[in-house]
Amino acid sequence: MPRRREVPERIIVPDSKYNNKLVTKFIKSIMRDGKKSLAESIIYDSFDIIEKKTNESPLKLFEKAIDRVRPTIEVKSRRVGGSTYQVPTEIRQSRRTALGIRWIIGYARKRSEKNMAGKLAGEFLDAANNKGASVKKKEDTHKMADANKAFAHYRW
Repeated sequence: MPRRREVPERIIVPDSKYNNKLVTKFIKSIMRDGKKSLAESIIYDSFDIIEKKTNESPLKLFEKAIDRVRPTIEVKSRRVGGSTYQVPTEIRQSRRTALGIRWIIGYARKRSEKNMAGKLAGEFLDAANNKGASVKKKEDTHKMADANKAFAHYRW
């Protein structure tokens, strides 16, 4: 975060298959070592698995899953006079999306299915149905913020 000027927001080009910017963000988040084609194939394969299991649009289910996982509030540590308080703060829209994507990918990697496409499809289905580890993470974050509501006046 530079001190002198504001950083311009980068332009995101929609992906080639679904023409969706959120899918592009997800592809770039799941990508490792610059292997974008592998990341694309993982996501598109998981969309195919979702379509076979549910017979509905995988893009709608994907967006529904991301919406269910996005947190609206989080706690930040704030040091006041020798003690540290967990202060609840609202999250801006871009960070909400980034956290939701990060949590889905992280918990998908920990799942026990055979390949990453299957793990990701399972996590999308669980998140869209309001269950699964990534939705639990969001609920825990909200509970933590709710529990520390008394320190909200330390917000900066």
